[in-house]
Amino acid sequence: MEGKKKKDGLLERAAQTFDIPGETVGLPRVELVGRHEVRMANHRGILAYGKEEIMVSGGKLLVRFRGEGMELKAMTGSELLITGTIFSIEVE
Repeated sequence: MEGKKKKDGLLERAAQTFDIPGETVGLPRVELVGRHEVRMANHRGILAYGKEEIMVSGGKLLVRFRGEGMELKAMTGSELLITGTIFSIEVE
């Protein structure tokens, strides 16, 4: 818990230094490349996985990708790559 508090404080100070809105620090970043590829950084894990829907935890946000023939092509501890035909991206 102590490490998380230090990390949160560091992120907040960095946001202030670089004049970045504090609420955006640590939030997921989603990049859509055409209709067939989506990249997401700062994810917290896959919550649901199927050919028509992939749901990903973004910490404070839940990100739902809907489409056809969707596949998780690559995933690291903080980034992922989804391919297929992307119809929508919803954030809750």
